[in-house]
Amino acid sequence: MLLLAVPVYADSTLPPAPLANVQLKDPAKEAQAQALMATLRCVVCQGQSIADSDAEMAGDMRSLVRTRIQGGQSPAQIRDWLIARYGDYISYDPPFSAVTAPLWITPLVLLALGAWLARASFKRRGTR
Repeated sequence: MLLLAVPVYADSTLPPAPLANVQLKDPAKEAQAQALMATLRCVVCQGQSIADSDAEMAGDMRSLVRTRIQGGQSPAQIRDWLIARYGDYISYDPPFSAVTAPLWITPLVLLALGAWLARASFKRRGTR
């Protein structure tokens, strides 16, 4: 019975980070924060942005983004800091590098392969 209760203890009892669920008073700064948060991947959920995730880590990251924007940092500076800390994976739009090259090249290769197969298929049908 104790093993079944383990997931209950996995949930944090800590309160959310200060600005995790509270908007900034300046609407322009909040808009910057919201735009940046929509482009950052939750490191826990991985399929959601930090703006959409209910994970505690996403709340901490939302608070961090709002705190830094309120402190005067630009969204680009915050993005660069997060990428330096968590890697390119945190961004939904990773920069082109040796590590991310397969992410950018694979769709083009698959598209070219599909076009080549379709052309070969149409060519065979035309000769019959």
